[in-house]
Amino acid sequence: MGLLAGCASVGASGPSTAQIVKVRQQQIENSGIKLVDVTDSVARQTADFNRPALFSQELGDGFAEPTVIGPGDVIDISIIEAPPAVLFSSGLSNAQLPIGGTVRPTTVSTGLELPQQMVDLNGRITVPFAGSIQASGRTPQQIGQEIVSRLRGKAHDPQAIVRRVTNASSTATVLGEVGQSGRIPLTAKGERILDVLATAGGAKQPISKSVVQITRGDRSLTLPLTTVISDGRQNIVLQPNDVVTVYYQPYSFTVLGATGTNAEVPLEGTTVTLSQALGRVGGLQDNRADIRGVFVFRFEDPKALDPSLVAGARVTADGKIPVIYRVDLKNPATLLVAQTFPIKNKDVLYVANTPLSDLGKFVGIVSSMTYSLVNLGHTVAQ
Repeated sequence: MGLLAGCASVGASGPSTAQIVKVRQQQIENSGIKLVDVTDSVARQTADFNRPALFSQELGDGFAEPTVIGPGDVIDISIIEAPPAVLFSSGLSNAQLPIGGTVRPTTVSTGLELPQQMVDLNGRITVPFAGSIQASGRTPQQIGQEIVSRLRGKAHDPQAIVRRVTNASSTATVLGEVGQSGRIPLTAKGERILDVLATAGGAKQPISKSVVQITRGDRSLTLPLTTVISDGRQNIVLQPNDVVTVYYQPYSFTVLGATGTNAEVPLEGTTVTLSQALGRVGGLQDNRADIRGVFVFRFEDPKALDPSLVAGARVTADGKIPVIYRVDLKNPATLLVAQTFPIKNKDVLYVANTPLSDLGKFVGIVSSMTYSLVNLGHTVAQ
């Protein structure tokens, strides 16, 4: 009887399959922990919900905007008047200019280069003889046309050249784990995500452990940096006032139980399925693992679950539901399901011991004790 009582003390690496399944029959009413058998439909629903929203789908590829002046921009204006100059004359009639060491009369255009000026908060600039002009929301060419129209009748065939010297209104902000945070000017070329990251000095952390968040208005989307690099469609054109934030996110999951290795395994910013996760840790131990007792412990978003499971579930402070996904690898079809079931950050993958494994441990203990008793009897007899 004493030996049989020793069964209760046989070591184990965690709860058995039967103990985990009893979550459904706990005496604590409404424990809130849900046990979900992983089927093809469950795997597809979970995979569809946990698939990250792509930049190209949610924000579009984007487009390069023309150069539009805004408040805070610094612009340079040059005004040229055709001869004979009337308004911007240099004071010489038919300007006497030295050419080739001799002086001869020539007729040339006369121009005026205005000091650089900043577009004010009202979006306006001031031009001599033209007055206050609306600049904000216009291209340099449109501003030049407005200046010319106001100078007609005052200057002889005037022409105006307007260019933006400092771009303060059409920028994207780069923050986080980059070489140098700041505002990056956007041009008519159409800068993309990787362009502004390169301008900011690139990611300071390993690419495989970095994610990129794009904030546009009241929307924020996040993708692994490796995805943006490998999938050119996600390297979208940025729009004015976009905020690009690079985070250091060492995603990982934990593996326990009857597997080749018990460890915390990095996800490396990529999507990992259950079958891949088991392969990374050396698979199941043949002499210990219960192939019907593979479990994934997760705090799941209610939207990823069947509505019938959400009712009465315990909800954490951040709105998640504790779920235990059970996988029966004895069913050959489940091996295909495991190739679509995603492993997420902070998941715990646990493989229970087979009951025969615990029995083998007990038999080993009994054999060891019996052998010791026999030796003790021989010693006493001598």
